[in-house]
Amino acid sequence: IDFLIEIDKLKHIIRRNYLADGSRRENDAEHSWHLGMMVFILSEYFEGIDVLKTLKMVIMHDLVEIISGDVYCYDEKANEGKFEREQKAAEELFSILPEDQKKELYDLWMEFEERKTPEAVCAAILDRLQPLLLNYTSGGKSWLEHNIRVESVRARNDIVFEHADKRISEFVAKMIDDAKEKGYLK
Repeated sequence: IDFLIEIDKLKHIIRRNYLADGSRRENDAEHSWHLGMMVFILSEYFEGIDVLKTLKMVIMHDLVEIISGDVYCYDEKANEGKFEREQKAAEELFSILPEDQKKELYDLWMEFEERKTPEAVCAAILDRLQPLLLNYTSGGKSWLEHNIRVESVRARNDIVFEHADKRISEFVAKMIDDAKEKGYLK
């Protein structure tokens, strides 16, 4: 129960990207919910994954930000040491749970970070696609605020281009090209 109350704090972590309609910024809990729905809807593009395991991974991977804070993916300086801060936060946050649940969540978090299993690769691809969709549909609002370059967005989505189903990677490439054409990206 203490853990469930603690993770309610995820709703207060505001991300840099806006909702699709551009009306306000998204919070981490909304991001996690959206990722869960993306796993459910897009799982057919990820052959052989354990959907339940992937769902668990995407709804819990950002919980560490309750302690470590959110870092904007395009802020190179802020991303220095991010893994170490988040690993320490994972150990602290998950220690609220009984040992078996602590181990399960920590192992899932680490699996997501290592991106070596089909489920972790799927989760990482969708974790890249989700903010890309929101940035694009909001008219590039967050990208424009931070003067983000097309090269940065392509580099951020390297896992999509390397490991996603061809239909997803082509969709992402077209979206990025169109965002550049529309002036959303420098």
